[in-house]
Amino acid sequence: MKKVIVVTSSPRKDGNSELLARAFADGASSAGNEVKLISVRDLDLKYCVGCLYCQSHDVCVLGDGMNELYEDIQNADVIAFATLVYFYSVCGQLKTFIDRLNPLYPRQNKFTDVYVLATAADDDEKAMDGAVHAVQGWVDCFDGVSIKGVVRGVGVTDKGEITGTGFIAQARDMGKNV
Repeated sequence: MKKVIVVTSSPRKDGNSELLARAFADGASSAGNEVKLISVRDLDLKYCVGCLYCQSHDVCVLGDGMNELYEDIQNADVIAFATLVYFYSVCGQLKTFIDRLNPLYPRQNKFTDVYVLATAADDDEKAMDGAVHAVQGWVDCFDGVSIKGVVRGVGVTDKGEITGTGFIAQARDMGKNV
């Protein structure tokens, strides 16, 4: 059994990237893994102020709920980030969340496998390259960590539209195989 953290950064409930996140989580759970789904929109997320307090302490000075998540993320085996793509990168909500993971840098983290679940109205899979690159930038900060899989949910605009595609099954299967 693995500990799996799935982070959804969709600002809209039941948005396409959130549906991908749930499918991944369902797949991982059905395979017997322990899964925790984190919705960034439910956090009172503040921006990192770059004070680096977290590099010498176990907590962040910003009191917005992130401190409650660090231990779970640190001890996870797998992390999946779900994002919508507007302008060829991760959405601002996910970027802010990733920036706030700075306290993990000096820790002994367990996670090694990272997945990217991305959706966009654009029909070209290359539209996702910037989002994957953004997550890769975070991954590169940790030894032994790599991106193990990417779902590129292209051509979906309207809320819930992804349910009529094969991307949900792809995310679920990816989750089953973590």
